[in-house]
Amino acid sequence: MASSWRKHGQYEYRVVTIDRGTSVPDARRMLTEEAEYGRWELARTRLYLGGERRVWLRRKIIKATSTLSV
Repeated sequence: MASSWRKHGQYEYRVVTIDRGTSVPDARRMLTEEAEYGRWELARTRLYLGGERRVWLRRKIIKATSTLSV
């Protein structure tokens, strides 16, 4: 499984590549953990010839502002 990161607009994207040897329940479990703990949501899924899958996950970019006054 490989992944890459991109930022576009107000969202941050992560592309996850799942090889054909990964079972559907294992892939589902992995994506569920990403959604729960990393606050990712499913943006796009693509199945390629040979069984490889690419999943695009996205989450909103939260800009934190400092509350400390100088």
